[in-house]
Amino acid sequence: MTGNIIFDPLLPWVVLAIFAGLVLLGTVLAVWRGLAGWAWRGMAGIVILAALSGPSLRQEDRTPLTDIVLLVEDRSASQRLADRAAQTEEAANTLADRIAARPNTELRRITVGDGAGDSGTLLMTAVSEALAEEPRARIAGVILLSDGRLHDLDQAPGLPAPLHLLLSGTPQDWDRRLIVKNAPAFGILGEEVTLTLRIEDNGAVPEGLQGQAEVAISLDGGEPIQVTAETGRDFELPVMLAHGGRNVIQFSTPAQAGELTERNNSAIVQMNGVRDRLRVLLVSGEPHPGGRTWRNLLKSDSSVDLVHFTILRPPSKQDGVPVSELSLIAFPTRELFLEKIEDFDLIIFDRYKRRGILPTLYIDNVRDYVTKGGAVLIAAGPDFASADSLYRSPLAEVLPARPTARVFDEGYRPKVTDLGKRHPVTAGLEQMWEGDWGRWMRQIDVTPERGQVVMSGVEDRPLLILDRVGEGRVALLASDHAWLWNRGFEGGGPQLELLRRLAHWMMKEPDLEEEALTAEAVGQTMTIVRRTLSETTGPVTVTSPDGSETDVTLSETSPGHFEAEFTGADIGLYRLTSGDLTNVIGLGPAAPREFEQTIADGQALEPLVEETRGGVRRLSDGLPTLRDVRAGRPAAGRGWIGLTPRDAYETRNVTQTPLLPPWLVLLLSAFLILAGWLREGRR
Repeated sequence: MTGNIIFDPLLPWVVLAIFAGLVLLGTVLAVWRGLAGWAWRGMAGIVILAALSGPSLRQEDRTPLTDIVLLVEDRSASQRLADRAAQTEEAANTLADRIAARPNTELRRITVGDGAGDSGTLLMTAVSEALAEEPRARIAGVILLSDGRLHDLDQAPGLPAPLHLLLSGTPQDWDRRLIVKNAPAFGILGEEVTLTLRIEDNGAVPEGLQGQAEVAISLDGGEPIQVTAETGRDFELPVMLAHGGRNVIQFSTPAQAGELTERNNSAIVQMNGVRDRLRVLLVSGEPHPGGRTWRNLLKSDSSVDLVHFTILRPPSKQDGVPVSELSLIAFPTRELFLEKIEDFDLIIFDRYKRRGILPTLYIDNVRDYVTKGGAVLIAAGPDFASADSLYRSPLAEVLPARPTARVFDEGYRPKVTDLGKRHPVTAGLEQMWEGDWGRWMRQIDVTPERGQVVMSGVEDRPLLILDRVGEGRVALLASDHAWLWNRGFEGGGPQLELLRRLAHWMMKEPDLEEEALTAEAVGQTMTIVRRTLSETTGPVTVTSPDGSETDVTLSETSPGHFEAEFTGADIGLYRLTSGDLTNVIGLGPAAPREFEQTIADGQALEPLVEETRGGVRRLSDGLPTLRDVRAGRPAAGRGWIGLTPRDAYETRNVTQTPLLPPWLVLLLSAFLILAGWLREGRR
């Protein structure tokens, strides 16, 4: 029970001040005039003023509250290195017993694990959340059991009590880390890409392990290549990507004796391989509206180098015009079709027929170009069904269909076949165009001999046929009216998307492979995608970095498109296998954030600790004792850390008693006034 005097005036303090001035003035006047009762009248005024100020005795029934100590235990990944986990556990239990033995003190144990994703150790966030749940007036101290490696220092709250950091680990700890300082997101195929790496040694590095380190480099999980690098210095490493699409490069350095962890001895870089320029040769047999469509499509892509060869005047046409006036320069057919044909990624024959301009030797060279890995697209017109057809040339050996000599000159709507709905060239074309496709007005009748029919036309006859020949690819479009879609005839159709996909499939774009196994990673979860022309597919075998295998069953999300999600427990390189298809993908960051810095160090927290007059101590030097310190005093010393008693309490009851009851004020003031009157009267 505690008490104090309070005032609850009946009149405003300003009015009381005026009354006090009048009393003082009257008393001074009485003294000046020599009135004998001035003292009694002055005391009467004081009694009346005191009564008007409303003095009361206030008594509170208080219950003392316990002090609260926050004990924050860092259980993140870096705290599980060496014997830090056991060291932290032992220190936490001992401190909990000591705090529990202190009078009037409560303990709040807070465990901090790994942050979501790769956010690291969020110690200050945990402290802020704990302070939000407790009255700050009761916090006597905050003790952190950690290695000092936190990643949210900017979230540090204002602390009402001393902050102490007890560091895990030992002064003899050391670690080696491989860092990828510079890695482009993509690289040009056939050109070297320079990566910048660095190997850092931190802590007490043993003698004999300083200076140099071995680095193993593996591309897409293949046989590693060994190089020697100097520690503590950046070194550049030239790498040449093996294929288009995603290339996964893994760098690693062997673990050494006494090292804290080997988790940061490796790094994964995923780079996309792209072609520098796509070289296309377009051979137009004669001018027609579709020729401009092909030209505009290919010229709209800045990465395409286009050579367009158009036959404006066949040799059979004799009109008397001198040859010198027909063209400024002769077209270099020999150079294109004999010497530099292998420089092209795609050759398009648009309504071309044999007219003696390209000798059989040139056509023979085009056939060999396909079997060695080139790509040829035939956009067939009526001439493909004639005696001058390209089918009646050496190119027939690689064409997927033969003409029947029949030409349909009637309107029809192209449509995607059941197989085409699973092929990446034509899959989804029907859904990406609102309304019905416009009609085409001509189709060349062909009989498929091999390949896949992905689009059909008149009476479900083949319209677009795709095939692989040797290492190359061939496509036959049995119509020269695709340009009608470009002109918006009867609403048009997805002409640009169809021709774009077709051209890029022939140039072996990885995203358009009909049989493919790919994966995309977000954090530790990957989405496995299997594309196939079959109606079903088997499970995908996922090989983890530790060598364990898991079979993952995929579900069909669209025709020919199967997906599944897989979450990997470890950070590293995962190999995917489905039949003859393999792929690799890296899960997790290039170097986990928790293992960027592994040596225990309190430097980051020192400013915050000094601000609260706390201390930083190593657990390896022994657990400090606990002392009481007054607020504002140093709270750490040799072998001890301090807690500030808060003397907090809870008020259970309040009573208030007036010091001057009205009747007492009345009697006392009347007595003093009467005494003053009598004193003046006797004189």
